[in-house]
Amino acid sequence: MLLLTKAVFAVMIGFLSATVLGLFLIPILKKMRVGQKISIFVGESHRKKEGTPTMGGLIFILPTVITTIALIFMGKIPYTSNLGIVLLVFIGYACIGFLDDFLSIHKGNNEGLTTYQKLFMQVLIAIGFFYIYMKSGGQTSWVVGTLHIDIELSWLYGLCILFILVGASNAVNLTDGEDGLAGGLSAIAFIAFSLISLTVGFEDIGIFGLILVGSLMGFLIYNTHPAKVFMGDTGSLALGAVMGAIAILTHRELTLLVVAGIFVIETLSVIIQTFWVQVFKRKLFLMTPLHHHFEKLGWIETDIVKLFWVCGLILAMAGIIFGVWL
Repeated sequence: MLLLTKAVFAVMIGFLSATVLGLFLIPILKKMRVGQKISIFVGESHRKKEGTPTMGGLIFILPTVITTIALIFMGKIPYTSNLGIVLLVFIGYACIGFLDDFLSIHKGNNEGLTTYQKLFMQVLIAIGFFYIYMKSGGQTSWVVGTLHIDIELSWLYGLCILFILVGASNAVNLTDGEDGLAGGLSAIAFIAFSLISLTVGFEDIGIFGLILVGSLMGFLIYNTHPAKVFMGDTGSLALGAVMGAIAILTHRELTLLVVAGIFVIETLSVIIQTFWVQVFKRKLFLMTPLHHHFEKLGWIETDIVKLFWVCGLILAMAGIIFGVWL
């Protein structure tokens, strides 16, 4: 009963704090003229969004971090090395995204940090992750009980950490192209991983995830169509990376592919499109990531988002079954 109370409180405090923060932060972002630059290749409906404030990821990042730290100091949740890693990844990738957004706005285009600059920072975070993980006695074998897989990776596990963090962060970043799409899918995914974490004995990570779920719900008040603010790379990189980190720490790396299935499909659509153009000299999809393909087919933005949310929810439920029961 106490755990259920903690879970409800975590969602509630995350939601209320993010909702209140949004009321103050969005006008500040507007005054600072941190408007989003829209690509010339997207449709006219997106061109109308030019100038909408970005860096809105702060609306769910700040409440989640502050609430988590406050609960630790109040003794309501224990501080563990796993929770330290989660906060490191969440804050670290938020800083990378913030810097990328800031440079994009300063330059007046969508070109922020270079690929190598981002990769260098991501490598540093992965090294910090791996160091804390090993100091706390973390296992370096890849285990999937359902498939009877147990492979010892030793130091190669550090490369796996980097690969998962980079892949997950970029997957959410690519999906962030419709009002409420990435935020809603992330909230659904974190509900799944929070339940998995609580079930398999990672209470600290589970409570963190539920605080983030509540904060994302507060953010969606301002991000659903028509969006008053975008999360920007500040939010998308942080969400994807911490999702990957939780999957690693709970030893549910394969479950991540199921729970975050829509993010995976969106990323694969870009990879397949690039391959198709290189090999066959023509496009397979009208435009990628996949949500833009549906737009080009004439779908309404809100219908695309609802379809992806429903599919994301089904995959999240399947992920819970796979990650806990099977």
